[in-house]
Amino acid sequence: MKNPQVSVIMNCYNGEKYLNQAIDSVINQTYKNWELIFWDNLSEDNSVNIFKKYNDSRLKFFSSDKHGLLYEARNLAIKKAKGDFIAFLDTDDYWLPNKLEKQIPLFDNNEVGLVYGNYWSYKKDNFIKKKIISKKKLPEGYITSKLLSNYKVGLVTIVIRKIFLNNINNVFDIKYNLLADFKFVVDFSIKHKFGCIQDPVAVYRNHSK
Repeated sequence: MKNPQVSVIMNCYNGEKYLNQAIDSVINQTYKNWELIFWDNLSEDNSVNIFKKYNDSRLKFFSSDKHGLLYEARNLAIKKAKGDFIAFLDTDDYWLPNKLEKQIPLFDNNEVGLVYGNYWSYKKDNFIKKKIISKKKLPEGYITSKLLSNYKVGLVTIVIRKIFLNNINNVFDIKYNLLADFKFVVDFSIKHKFGCIQDPVAVYRNHSK
């Protein structure tokens, strides 16, 4: 598959503070064939207005009928995706410019179902601290046992081959709320090979809210 489309899932609830940086990091990707599925979970701040100021046909707006759990909203947003691959970016994180350009070629191996990467964890309270999430080589291939002993997969980094999700009604099990992405990744790893970019591909912002 040459130049496949990536659907970027961005769920938003009152994300105005860092939203511009998140959206800009998708627009500034060196890989250009993507769509951004922006799913607003009935924000009460200026998030929607910020999003609608962008004039790019690849940015697509959706809104919840009622405010719900984050992973409920993520499941709904995924159902709107038209791309060949699914990626995730929260409104308070951002991607490095060559993230997708580095990751998509690893899917040339048809057995690879998910590609993740290293990332920076960024904390800014009374001081600024940025650290890489793993200084050791991250695992590739069939890695379930390694994930269970040392989990280093950031949702902000993963790209999933969408065809491997076709038999899954809801990607994330909402019973687990904050751990739903962990459960999905571990379950998915049982059946599918993982690829990995060892260099950081994104920045995860760790903050009190």
